[in-house]
Amino acid sequence: MNEFIFGFSTGLSFILAIGAQNLFVMEQGIKKNHIFLVTTICAISDFLLIFLGIFIFYSIQSFLNKGVTLILNILLICFLLYFIWGKIKNFRENLILSDQGQKSKSAIISQTLGFTFLNPHVYSDTVFMLGNLSKSYQFFHQKIFFGLGASLASIIFFYSIGYGSYFLRSFFLNKKIWNITNIIIIIYLLGLVFYLVFFEIFKLI
Repeated sequence: MNEFIFGFSTGLSFILAIGAQNLFVMEQGIKKNHIFLVTTICAISDFLLIFLGIFIFYSIQSFLNKGVTLILNILLICFLLYFIWGKIKNFRENLILSDQGQKSKSAIISQTLGFTFLNPHVYSDTVFMLGNLSKSYQFFHQKIFFGLGASLASIIFFYSIGYGSYFLRSFFLNKKIWNITNIIIIIYLLGLVFYLVFFEIFKLI
């Protein structure tokens, strides 16, 4: 049981940081945009990556080399810029929350997978950090409990921010508040792009 608690607390500490994926999940909650689908994809993805790291850490630790990391960062930047442009376009068209219809399931699935698997930090946190920590456990059942604890942290977190944002939807129906929220998201994501270009990519070149 100690392994489960340690896995849960460690997994929660990694995922609590505000990132592009978390902001995306929150926004879909506010928009009532296939919330269950979005949160479930994120939770299952984390579950798979966590156990991938725990059981084949040694086999894949050389996978995320500089070349792969560079490609992932470039793809993430392109993806973020496309997403930011969509938000700026909605902002310029003066759309408020109630004007924005639900996206198709295929569009939501592709965006959720993009925010999840194009982010190198997802791999560093789930596969490599948790996989590395699991090395201290010798027995199979200990690794399982550790992985289940970390996975439960992800499940609780994603469903909480997804449905928590949904319950705050009425607050964001105010046009001024929604516009301010969009501006904050745009600035944050532009800052993330700046960070990726000048602190991640330059370091890898």
